[in-house]
Amino acid sequence: MSRVSAVVLAAGAGKRFGRMKQFEALRGRPVVEWALEAFQSHGAVDDIVLVLPDEKDGGRYRPRFGKITAVVRGGRRRQDSVLRGFRAVAADRDGIVLVHDGARPLVSPALIGRVIAGALKTGAAVPVVPLEDTIKEVRDSRVAATVDRASLVRAQTPQGFLHGLLEQALETAREDGFSGTDESMLVERLGVPVIQVEGDPRNLKITTPLDIMIAEVLLDA
Repeated sequence: MSRVSAVVLAAGAGKRFGRMKQFEALRGRPVVEWALEAFQSHGAVDDIVLVLPDEKDGGRYRPRFGKITAVVRGGRRRQDSVLRGFRAVAADRDGIVLVHDGARPLVSPALIGRVIAGALKTGAAVPVVPLEDTIKEVRDSRVAATVDRASLVRAQTPQGFLHGLLEQALETAREDGFSGTDESMLVERLGVPVIQVEGDPRNLKITTPLDIMIAEVLLDA
């Protein structure tokens, strides 16, 4: 099987949370450690690159997560952090690279497996979940339209890509000065199709203090 590497992003400032949410305590452990454990324990994942605000803090994690092969400092934007993390991944153009938000602590082995399988099959895979709320388009504080949600989904991580394809997408975006909100967006602009795989509603991203409470409940479910 192809080599599978995971880039776990934990360098964000957590502006909406008010502090670095990836280090908030969830059942007595930092949120990012739950994410790291998911990849550490997954049999298909060979190695992990951890992206932190300061790479010197890697010593806190290496002894407990033996698959970590590199710890790098994050960049100004998420995209910069992904590029720095990707460059620390072992070069294997036929391998699979998973990019995961360290603020998603409840990622399941099944979800990781689906993304790997999708990326192996097509070269690029993103997990998605359907929208449940009615979506409104607002202009100047007024509702301008109600958007048909039938073709809309919410993207999650990990997102998986062939090593060579993700490299091309990241470097092309850097050269073009393009800023995307996730890695699949960078691949899409190359004209390469990205397959969707079934996401997981439990795979929430910690964004506000309320999300910590929700994650606590989900751990008991």
